[in-house]
Order: sequence, then C-alpha cells, then structure tokens
Amino acid sequence: MVYTLICHAEVKPGCEEKMKAKLIEAAAIYKKDRETIDWLVHQDTSNPLKFSIVERFEHESSQKYHLENPYWATFNPAVEPWLAKPIEIGRYEEL
Repeated sequence: MVYTLICHAEVKPGCEEKMKAKLIEAAAIYKKDRETIDWLVHQDTSNPLKFSIVERFEHESSQKYHLENPYWATFNPAVEPWLAKPIEIGRYEEL
C-alpha cells in the first residue's frame, strides 16, 4: 500500500514566488526522508497563487519520519504568513 497526502495551498497575492521557492526547497529535503517514495510540488497553470503538494509514503506510519525531520519545524512558520487560507490536506490509500 502507498499512503498519499494531497495538500492544496493558496497564497496571498505577492507571495507566490516565495512559496514556490520554499516548496522547491522542501521537496529536495523531504524526498530524502526514510520511507518517502516521493514529495512533489505543483503550481496551478491558471492561478499562480494555488499550489498542490503530493506526498507519497510507503505506509501511513511513514509520516513519522517526515514529521521528525528538523526542517518540518521551520516549514509551517515560514509559509503560514503567506497563506490566504489554511492548507487543505486529503489523505488517500493508493489503489
């Protein structure tokens, strides 16, 4: 089973380049986490204020390693001021 999180974020106008850079940085770090299959970031082609993150883990319990990564403690405080609304998180099991 592959456990997947799909997160949708929308930033305030003027914050799109900062968010883009932060997500690219985060992806490079999180892809290396134990039991992480992939950590992909996307920017909406019709609305550059919207981003999606697809996090693929070997198991639901694999999130533990992601949350234990020291970078995690810095990510939310950095992006929260840029958000237009809270990040929406969907949790899925790959079929």
